[in-house]
Amino acid sequence: MEKTGTASPHAHAAREAKRRDALAMGIDERFVAELVDRFYARIRGDDLIGPIFAARISDWGPHLDQMKRFWRSILFSSGEYLGNPMIKHLAIDTLDRAMFARWLDLFDATLHELGSDQAREHVHARARMIANSLLNGIAVHRDRRLGIAPEEAFSETPASGS
Repeated sequence: MEKTGTASPHAHAAREAKRRDALAMGIDERFVAELVDRFYARIRGDDLIGPIFAARISDWGPHLDQMKRFWRSILFSSGEYLGNPMIKHLAIDTLDRAMFARWLDLFDATLHELGSDQAREHVHARARMIANSLLNGIAVHRDRRLGIAPEEAFSETPASGS
């Protein structure tokens, strides 16, 4: 599913190395598809964040396809995701740290079902970076703050409230 085009030889080599590293941990297209499908099944059943998604997504097929492209881009540098997650999250005026913490908890629970500890740690680290980035963007753009404080950032420990 790698995007083809005019990538430099260095970019192509870096992308291939990232893909090889992911594959060595058992992270492939099938893993990503299973992760996304199981994770969003959990989301839909969650009392805290399920309603946020239900209010915005009426047809889950295209959303799941988009999220699979997103995670392949994150994990393999495939370059196939072209969306803007920050804009989407800024549009949700009730989004807060507790909701991102729940998102990470559900994500971690899903990862526990799917792969090795190494794969779980690798993918969860990317999810934490995304959550922190989105929280920081919300703080700056929506809440007009300088960003999140260090104690607001999600740590490396996947657990309730991360």
